[in-house]
Amino acid sequence: MGQPIGNTWRFFFKRKLTDKEVLLFEEIKEQIYRDIYKPEIKPVKGLISFLELLAENKIPIALATAAPKVNIDFVLENTGTSKFFSKIFNASSVTIGKPNPEIYLKAIASLKIPPSNCIVIEDSINGILAAKAAGAKVIGLTTTHPSVELPPVNFMINDFEHLTVLVLKKLL
Repeated sequence: MGQPIGNTWRFFFKRKLTDKEVLLFEEIKEQIYRDIYKPEIKPVKGLISFLELLAENKIPIALATAAPKVNIDFVLENTGTSKFFSKIFNASSVTIGKPNPEIYLKAIASLKIPPSNCIVIEDSINGILAAKAAGAKVIGLTTTHPSVELPPVNFMINDFEHLTVLVLKKLL
């Protein structure tokens, strides 16, 4: 999780794959994911209100994910959150995936804010490691892993219901 899919396929097949094979496997897997997930997709509890709160307070945000663009578009459209993200970075935006901090460094640079003044909300182990290596504060989100599996973070949440601007300010 949180790293380029090509790494996963190469690990799974335990052999060198051509870029064409990786792309084919990725397209098939991701289409299956979208087909299975579509009837179930919904925003994490409190997410829409939280994103609206950020917009109302003019807090800049960027999305940095290892997901392919087609999945990003799928999730944003089906959760009604696309309007909140004008700066989106994915695996194609970087040369090295998470846990390398490159994707977060690019996202943070696009916001024109020092890393120490940024807060990353992450649900993957590699993503938390990448965000910390980028110099950001990190909120762990327990939608993918329970809190005991996640590396140490600055704050932990199960959903966005009680995440406020005051909580964010206290982290900085």
